[in-house]
Amino acid sequence: MNGESTDLTEKRMRRRGFLIRLMLFVFVPYATIAAMLAFFQRKLIYLPTREAVSASDAGFSNGQLHHVEVKVDEGLDLQGWLVLAEGSSSESNDLENSLRTDERRLILYFAGNGGHRGYRLKEIRQFTGLGNHVLYVDYRGYAENRGSPTEIDLVRDARHIWDFATVDLGVPPERVILWGESLGGGVAIQLAANLCDEGTIPGGLMLRGTFTALTDAAAYHYPWLPVRWLLLDRYPSIDRIPDVASPLLVIHGRRDRVVPFEQGERLFAAAPDESHNGVAKMFVELPEAGHNDVMYVAADEVETAVATFLDSLPD
Repeated sequence: MNGESTDLTEKRMRRRGFLIRLMLFVFVPYATIAAMLAFFQRKLIYLPTREAVSASDAGFSNGQLHHVEVKVDEGLDLQGWLVLAEGSSSESNDLENSLRTDERRLILYFAGNGGHRGYRLKEIRQFTGLGNHVLYVDYRGYAENRGSPTEIDLVRDARHIWDFATVDLGVPPERVILWGESLGGGVAIQLAANLCDEGTIPGGLMLRGTFTALTDAAAYHYPWLPVRWLLLDRYPSIDRIPDVASPLLVIHGRRDRVVPFEQGERLFAAAPDESHNGVAKMFVELPEAGHNDVMYVAADEVETAVATFLDSLPD
């Protein structure tokens, strides 16, 4: 009897030992990967190109492109460009007077998570070719800018850029259009929502390839990791877009494998049906476009969408 009891105990111990080894075999690598993701997450989210950006290589005409600096912190000025609409030019010391009296719109460009302004000449030229000015200030940690990007800092810096446009340059808020591309959409939505909460409504909000939330985009790519618990920067766009009273345009590639098309649809559905001034929200599907190839396979569709949207806005 004692022998049978001893055998049973040994079997139970072997089974328990096997389960412990199995758990360690699965859990330790999983926990290690999760810990690495948590530690390096901002290195995975933000992919800046750190280098000086040459204005002379951009190919704009004399007096069309102007270098700007926007003070966002003590000792930190963000570098960027103010590119005037095609056919326009101005002396740098007369920009404020020129823009205060100019009827054309100013597009504040909030880019995706990679590169810098020099990588987006196609987009800038498209906007200026449609008769708009463009203010593109690179994020902290991008291009020439010192610092490291975080959600809190990028949203706060966006407000400084808005103030630079509307106060320093004197452009009326109703003539300022926010453009948010991918992650930049998360920045632009928070800026627009914050401004609307304060009673200052931007002239419009245009989004391309923007997620419902960064946590949703991350969960799509890493469904087997607890990213919703781990992410520090969350960009809860779907929670903030109901507060945006500006006219809205959402553009999304049907073949987007970075930010799924379904997220663009959900984000659009969460927005008010029309703006404070009665402009219906507008959604444009790009059937052949993914996420990073939009300007190569669907540039004409984007240009038509932007032109149609801007034409729908009150003068």
